[in-house]
Amino acid sequence: MVGTKIHFTAEQAPCGKVVAGDHYQDEDDEGLVIRDEYYDCGCRRIRHEYHDGSTEVRATRHDGKPVKGELGPDHGW
Repeated sequence: MVGTKIHFTAEQAPCGKVVAGDHYQDEDDEGLVIRDEYYDCGCRRIRHEYHDGSTEVRATRHDGKPVKGELGPDHGW
């Protein structure tokens, strides 16, 4: 698995701030897909799709609080 990392300059983080950060995506040929977004303010958004078809979607603010109901943008991936 070789991931790709793409820098962005202005996007709304889970806390509501518009900041820069990085999109990270990695996948294998058997169904595993990892999409993570790391924001310069410290927030993080993840979407992990596992081999069995289950998914984990989570957003965490820079203060460590989870964001409920946040699915986040797909960014065309």
